[in-house]
Amino acid sequence: MPDVEKFNPYEYVKKIDLYYSPAQLTEDELIRQALVLTRRSEELKPYQAELIKLQEHIEKIGHKVIILLDGRDASGKGGTIRRVTRYMNEKRYRLVALGKPSEIQRTELHMKRYIEKFPHAGEIVLFDRSWYNRALVEPVLGFCSKAQYHKFIQQVNTYEENFVSDGKTTLIKLYYSVSKKEQARRFDRRRHDPLRQWKLSEVDLQAQELWDDFTKKKFTLLKKTNTELNPWYIIRSDDKHKARLETMKLILNSIRYRGRNRKLNFEINNNIVISSDEELKIMLKHKTKHGHYKR
Repeated sequence: MPDVEKFNPYEYVKKIDLYYSPAQLTEDELIRQALVLTRRSEELKPYQAELIKLQEHIEKIGHKVIILLDGRDASGKGGTIRRVTRYMNEKRYRLVALGKPSEIQRTELHMKRYIEKFPHAGEIVLFDRSWYNRALVEPVLGFCSKAQYHKFIQQVNTYEENFVSDGKTTLIKLYYSVSKKEQARRFDRRRHDPLRQWKLSEVDLQAQELWDDFTKKKFTLLKKTNTELNPWYIIRSDDKHKARLETMKLILNSIRYRGRNRKLNFEINNNIVISSDEELKIMLKHKTKHGHYKR
């Protein structure tokens, strides 16, 4: 039995992320893993309680909230969504994760199938990947033409301005930024863990090889589609727990609501949440020094 009194769970975070299966861990390691996961879960609960208050407030005033979670494969979007929505009223939020468009949808406006999933009054909708597939995955993998890509980049800001022009809709755009090394580790876990193998797709298998192509599209995305009205927030997601915590804070800070817990720390960790302008500066500086963009 490990000495719980002397055990600091934060020092053990990297240990449990080495992707061993439970059968490969000793009894002490399993106990420590449980302690870490429990500590992480307890740290999130006060913010999850605040999200319930926010949800109730949104329902009461008839507001609408659209949350986009975009980024590379294995950047932690799905796990973040599960933590954000864990205790929410299932009747007042929806998760949207659209697959490939049908033959008919391919002939229609790209935005149409997303707009059809928008929230009703008093509802929150979270998009696990959004219309920004047209600016990231589709052009890199050849799923859209160059003309379609450029048309989207030129028009998307206007669309989004229209979405929020009613004064009753909030759009929150989150880009999850995982490092190449960490993405490879997560893919390796998916490959060897029978509980996660279903997550490994053909697109995943190309992600590492096409890393630089995705990075270039990310740069253009942030440069062209970050606006004062609808900004991008970049979430450093190598540390999943911190990314989840800061995501909750961002959502809670986006809308004023009654009953906010004044004793809770809502201050954003600037090492985890980066503004689009700052991210562009970091990427340009890295390119100047190393000849290619970072992340």
